[in-house]
Amino acid sequence: MSFLRPQAKATLWRWREVLAGAGLLVLGLWWAFGATGWMLNGLGVGLIAIALGLVVLGVQRGRFRAGSDGPGVVQVVEGRVAYFGPLTGGAVDMAEITRLSLDRRLFPAHWILAQPGHDPLQIPVTAKGAEGLFDAFATLPGLRTEYMLRELARDTSNEAVIWQKGHSAPALH
Repeated sequence: MSFLRPQAKATLWRWREVLAGAGLLVLGLWWAFGATGWMLNGLGVGLIAIALGLVVLGVQRGRFRAGSDGPGVVQVVEGRVAYFGPLTGGAVDMAEITRLSLDRRLFPAHWILAQPGHDPLQIPVTAKGAEGLFDAFATLPGLRTEYMLRELARDTSNEAVIWQKGHSAPALH
């Protein structure tokens, strides 16, 4: 039995790192400024720094998560992204992709991962396990995370190139 509605539970789960960081921040502030003793004050200051980092990362991850009720399953293992969908599927090595784009003409929007010699892998942003793509995409050299998150939040019907090998990252608007 759950005391939370499914929507509330999903929202809390989406922002879990932010909530954990906020809790650690409160504890760090209490130790740094409310407790007596230099050792606990020092630990509090360190905990504040860790908590702020967790909050910043949590906000980025929360913005990236689009739900997990879409078609298919994504699996990220040791730099290899695999998608198992009802109609399509495949796998790519993150070290070998040449282009990452977001196609919002499809419903739901799809990540398009291009690798030479293979058909592009199309992954719905709402596929189960798609939140693991955040860390996989972060390994791409020169990827601008804020640009990716802003494009993901835009409400348009086009394809946006998020990252391309050998090209400079798109400018922030």
